[in-house]
Amino acid sequence: MFLTSTGSPSSWSFLSRPQLTRRGLLILGAGTLAGCSADKPSSSSTPAPTPPAPTPPGSSTTSSSPSPPASSISAPPSASTPSSPPASLPSVKPWTPGRGELVPEAKLTAVQAVQKLLARPNTVVEIIDAQYGGLLADTASVLVPCRTYSVANGKLTTAGTTVDVRLTRSGRTWRVTSQHPAQPGPPARTLTAAARHVLANDRIILPPASAADIRSGNIHDTVLTAMLTLAKTYRIGISVLRSGHPLNVFGTTRPSDHPRGRAFDTWQINGQAVVNPSTPRALITNYMRAAEALGSYNVGGPYRLSGPAYFSDRTHHDHVHAGFSG
Repeated sequence: MFLTSTGSPSSWSFLSRPQLTRRGLLILGAGTLAGCSADKPSSSSTPAPTPPAPTPPGSSTTSSSPSPPASSISAPPSASTPSSPPASLPSVKPWTPGRGELVPEAKLTAVQAVQKLLARPNTVVEIIDAQYGGLLADTASVLVPCRTYSVANGKLTTAGTTVDVRLTRSGRTWRVTSQHPAQPGPPARTLTAAARHVLANDRIILPPASAADIRSGNIHDTVLTAMLTLAKTYRIGISVLRSGHPLNVFGTTRPSDHPRGRAFDTWQINGQAVVNPSTPRALITNYMRAAEALGSYNVGGPYRLSGPAYFSDRTHHDHVHAGFSG
């Protein structure tokens, strides 16, 4: 049965027979009203969810679900919120004189002076070593290579130097008379292959001033090549190359090979300090012989070996010196 409407209810016409009863007509009218009201919901109905707005290009949003009510959306983090915790100063081990030190009071006085010299807010000083640049009866030169750590604006900065500390003794008390921080000079525009290889070699442990000496281009390749060859057998801790060392051999007027970039001092071999009496003697003497075999004409250390190239004295009780003629 189909119903068509052409005007008022009085003009409805019926296209099928038999005619509708009164009850059927009432049912049909109710159905028609229900169908019309579906397009206009009552005010008590729950509104349909609003479809999400189109995602703009470049947005990271991938969900197609309707947006949650505004009251449940958390505010984005502030742009000033750091993505990582601010840097903090590392803990450093205090330097103390070890077993086998000669005149440890002089070294301890020098180290304390360097720590005071380099003290800054938000900075710690790590003493790498304290070796003699010269040791006589009442005067001394103590070379103190060190590394500094500073925090500023949440960032950690590492630097360092080597300080030549001069001391005199009165009775049993050592007094600092002067301090001379290293002056390596500016970096060179170009470096030799040997210089680049030494700087990149993790078996050659360089204090900051010695690394700067190499970057300045003022270290001879004969020195650098010898260090690279020794590093094939040993892991070596360098204390001094050029800057931070006395200009003359301590107590003399004879120029030192260090300021000319023709010498290096080793304070540690395979992680063992030269000054430590527990370090095997053979380890040190073999190292000294290896340096001589690589062209060093002047090898000093805690032991006097046979041959014109070797020497030993109180100054070289705590390191191995290797000097080259060119």
